[in-house]
Amino acid sequence: MPSTTLSIPTPDGRSDAFAAYPEEGGTHPGVLLYPDAFGPRPVLWDMARELADHGYYVLVPNVFHRHRPAPVFDLPDHITAEDRPALFGQIMPLIEAHTTERALSDAGAYLDFLTAQPEVGAGPVAAIGYCMGAVLAMRTATAHPDRVAAVAGFHPGALVTDQADSPHRRIPDLAAKVHLGLAEGDMTPEAITEISHAFDAAGVDYSCEIYPGTVHGYTMSDTDAFDAAGSQRHWERLLALLENTFKA
Repeated sequence: MPSTTLSIPTPDGRSDAFAAYPEEGGTHPGVLLYPDAFGPRPVLWDMARELADHGYYVLVPNVFHRHRPAPVFDLPDHITAEDRPALFGQIMPLIEAHTTERALSDAGAYLDFLTAQPEVGAGPVAAIGYCMGAVLAMRTATAHPDRVAAVAGFHPGALVTDQADSPHRRIPDLAAKVHLGLAEGDMTPEAITEISHAFDAAGVDYSCEIYPGTVHGYTMSDTDAFDAAGSQRHWERLLALLENTFKA
């Protein structure tokens, strides 16, 4: 599966990125894949290759490019529960610095770059994300409804908050199909109800599903949160969403 590292111009400097795409020629639907809080790393690049094998051009940007190129953090080969407190001591300042304004500035640059690639077909793309990346995918889709036709978020970060810029408040701007794959405990029942009401009121074609027996991070095979059944369900839901959006 062909893959490459890239450099994307943004208003705040260049963002490094990873891309994977099918071996055969021609053009393919584009997918903007936002990583979880641990940032771009081999497991995300492998997931991009897996998705590319199904016929998509997948771009994985380094959302922490203002700090340093990927891999951003010095991660162990396998992230355990014992590793997390020290790691999040490094990670949380970068997450807090990645404001909505920065996220939206990057999103426009990433979409411009992705859709300009010769291997990417004309028309809208998908935005998908894991953990904090699900929030970024939702922000990208609501800010660019004409450019994003599908959104998927798995073990998402805070999609419903009491802040004025909470992602769920922009759902009326959404034009994409959506799937949210929640781990048990990712969202309160009240938050699930609130975001579901927002989707319904906006007429969004969506599904919001709790994956049984999973914990936050269940897709990431380099962590002890990984759940094989949850990961498989995620691939099934993601591929179905993309196929229904781009290949139906």
